[in-house]
Amino acid sequence: MNYQQLGNDIIQSIGGIDNIKQLTHCATRLRFEFYDMNKVNTKKVESLNGVISVVEKGGQYQVVIGNEVQSVFRAIQSQMKDVPSTSHEESDEEKGSLVNRIISVISTTFTPVIPALIGGGMIKAVLSILVLFNLVNEASSTYEIINFISDAPFYFMPVLLAYGASQKFKTSPIMAMTMACALLHPTWSGLVAAGSPLTFFGAPVVLVDYASSVIPIILSVWIMSYVEKFAEKYSPSIIKFFLKPLLVMFISVPIALIIVGPLGNLLNDLVQSGANYLNAHVSWLIPMLMGAFQPFLTLTGTAWAMTPIATSQISTLGYEIVNGPGMLASNIAQGGATLAVALKAKDENLKSLASSSGFTAVMGITEPCLYGVLLKLKRPFVASMIGGAAGGIYAGITGLVRYAFVSPGLTAIPAFIGKNPMNVVHAIVTIIISFVVGFVASWILGFKEDAPQEEVVATVSKDEIVAPCDGTVKPLSEVNDDVFSQEIMGKGIAIEPSTGNLYAPCDGTITVCFPTGHAIGLKSKNGTEILMHVGIDTVNLQGKYFSPQIQVNEEVKKGQLLLTFDLAKIKEEGYDTTTPIIITNSKNFSSLQFENDITIQHGNKLISLA
Repeated sequence: MNYQQLGNDIIQSIGGIDNIKQLTHCATRLRFEFYDMNKVNTKKVESLNGVISVVEKGGQYQVVIGNEVQSVFRAIQSQMKDVPSTSHEESDEEKGSLVNRIISVISTTFTPVIPALIGGGMIKAVLSILVLFNLVNEASSTYEIINFISDAPFYFMPVLLAYGASQKFKTSPIMAMTMACALLHPTWSGLVAAGSPLTFFGAPVVLVDYASSVIPIILSVWIMSYVEKFAEKYSPSIIKFFLKPLLVMFISVPIALIIVGPLGNLLNDLVQSGANYLNAHVSWLIPMLMGAFQPFLTLTGTAWAMTPIATSQISTLGYEIVNGPGMLASNIAQGGATLAVALKAKDENLKSLASSSGFTAVMGITEPCLYGVLLKLKRPFVASMIGGAAGGIYAGITGLVRYAFVSPGLTAIPAFIGKNPMNVVHAIVTIIISFVVGFVASWILGFKEDAPQEEVVATVSKDEIVAPCDGTVKPLSEVNDDVFSQEIMGKGIAIEPSTGNLYAPCDGTITVCFPTGHAIGLKSKNGTEILMHVGIDTVNLQGKYFSPQIQVNEEVKKGQLLLTFDLAKIKEEGYDTTTPIIITNSKNFSSLQFENDITIQHGNKLISLA
């Protein structure tokens, strides 16, 4: 593959270098943030040879490449260095919902740190093997040297995270890292160890050990970004070179020590206490949930939310229970389900893709199989969740822990070697259970391979679907939800509603009416299955602002009022009100035609099927 060419093609498809606000990468995907999303051609990006999929979640635009992501990243980054630095104010629309912003902060902050954490984790794993085979004595200086090398990324976590946080909050990396160094200064550590009460100009200072901490430094850098803007604005030009760093340090560090740091440390402790409580009383719960729902966390970009807890536990306890055990079960189960597809598939392209991505998954990297196979075939996706849950239950009951921060898979088995000699045995059994259950479930549930285009035969009579609401029509590809935009549930179109009424798009029977009122399903008399989903993630409103006017199994006529909703209130809550209209059995049709009018009124023709 020509990585330079792929990098150039991606740049052209996303609106050019000048449209890139930020670019990072993880093990399999490029993570972009843009100044103007309207310049990004997602369909073109997805069509590029070498791109597996595109995901828009967690405040980032993620281009899934696979194992060769670093080569493509370097190809794009080599062109970014020639772009002049420009200042862009972030609009409210760019900021997105609170949850997305939090996930975006965690993702951007941790991404640059991951190589150091993996390096330290793998050294710790190697050290465990050396001790296990009596090649290194725990009392020797060799052990001490290797051990402190492996611990370094975790002990100095605040310094590493300060860099990533400074990138997210648009502040000076050096000043941010200097503030982190102040929190780890030997004098401060000595004062904490002594335990004597401290004050700063009369204000009490809480004694907190910030070594290995996570949340305090992220919050502190956030505050520092505002202090730096203040210092930049009000420092006289003639002395700004001296005054600006003075103000930043003299204001930011005391605020971190007196207010932000202790608050962040409290949040850190509360989260850890919650995880420890669940582990003590229902040890199987967290690994089972992580094993089952890790694919969803990956799809939505929220997998990063658990990273601060996991790294904090490794730093303070020497092991973690939140991410590793469940992720091990999930990754192996996804690999097992995908390899079942490889053995069962008749299409050579699918067989080849499933074979390579399934092998990669059991090694610990799941994105290629998740986006390339499981998500597209659906039933194997469910099978992987079943396998992950089964393995997770065993991992939880046996108390499996992960001693080092590495991507769980066969190559990460040494990360489960520790003081408890049975821990690695439990890890191996978890792998076997997850793989076997995932494989068997995928084999039994089966999957439907896409038939060649010429073999597609319409099995449903012709239907005409009218617009269920007033508003602006947009293609499904522009919907900010992968399940809809990638046509996972079927083909369709979307409307940005201008009023709070939803009407029946045809004669038929109500098949679905969620208790929350946000989504309604209808089956026409000719067999067309239609899902109307008002807004994105509006299920979280738990029915607030939605008033269904019908119930399941009710016969309705075209144009009949189905639902009223408070459009203004939903928007005030920060939700995207785009309403996808999905033909969930669209594969049964040989032809689907969508109206392209920019604005439409309910009752106007929207979709023709044949």
